[in-house]
Amino acid sequence: MNDWLRRRFDPERRLGLRLTVASGALALVAVPFMLLLVLVKTASEPLNRIDQGAAERLHAQAVAHPSFARAMELVSDVFGPLTWRIAVGAAVAWLLYRRAYHLALWAATTITVGGLLGLAVKVVVARARPHLPDPVALAPGASFPSGHTVNATLGAGILLLLALPLVRERGRAVVWALAVLIPLAVGFSRIALGVHWFSDVVAGLVLGVAVVAATSAAFETWRRDVGRRPVEPYKEGVGREARRDLLPEGGDRIGR
Repeated sequence: MNDWLRRRFDPERRLGLRLTVASGALALVAVPFMLLLVLVKTASEPLNRIDQGAAERLHAQAVAHPSFARAMELVSDVFGPLTWRIAVGAAVAWLLYRRAYHLALWAATTITVGGLLGLAVKVVVARARPHLPDPVALAPGASFPSGHTVNATLGAGILLLLALPLVRERGRAVVWALAVLIPLAVGFSRIALGVHWFSDVVAGLVLGVAVVAATSAAFETWRRDVGRRPVEPYKEGVGREARRDLLPEGGDRIGR
C-alpha cells in the first residue's frame, strides 16, 4: 500500500500527483450526478418539492410575461444542441485542416461521447417532463438530464479549452465567463419554458463537466506520454501546441 501511494503521488511518474488530483476531481464531479440519479429514481420528496417549486414559479413568469417567454425560447434555440454540434464540428474541421489530428479527435470524442451518454441516461431513467397548465413550450422525449444543458456544457467546455491557449491573461477571464454563463442561461431557459425540472438541468451541467474533465485528463495523459510539457487545462487549455495548431502561420494571441 505504501509503495502504491508513493508511486501515485510521485510527480515524476506518468500517473503522478497532478493526474491523481485530476482523477480525484473527476470522481468528486461524478458524485453529485450519481446522487441526483438516485434521488430521481427513488422519487425523493425533498427533490420533488424543489423541482415543482422552481417549475411553478418560472412558469408563472413565462405565462404572465410573453416577452420573457420569447427571450427564453431565443436562448434555448440559439444555443441548442445543433449549434454546438456545428461549432465543434467546424473546430474539428479546422484542426484536421491544420493536421492537428489528436486535438480534432479529442474534440470530436468529447462532444460525441457526452451526447450519447446523455441520451443513454435519458432512456434508462425515463423521467417524465413537467406537466404545467397553459404550457408555453413543448419538447419530446424523456426529461433527465437536460439534453440542451448537456450539449451546451460540452460545447462551451470544448471551445473554452481550445480558446485558452489563443488568448492572453485578460482574455481568459472573458472566455471562462462565457463558458460558464451560456450553459447556465440555457439551463435556466429550459426550466422557464417548462420543459425540464431544475434537477434535470443540474444533472446536465454536472454530466457535461464530468465528460469534459475526463477527456481532458486523458488528453493530458497522452501529451505527457509523448514528452510534451505538462499543462493545467483549466488555465492553459488542452496544450500550448493548440495555439500553433489553431492559428494561421504568424498568428498571435488575442487580447492583452
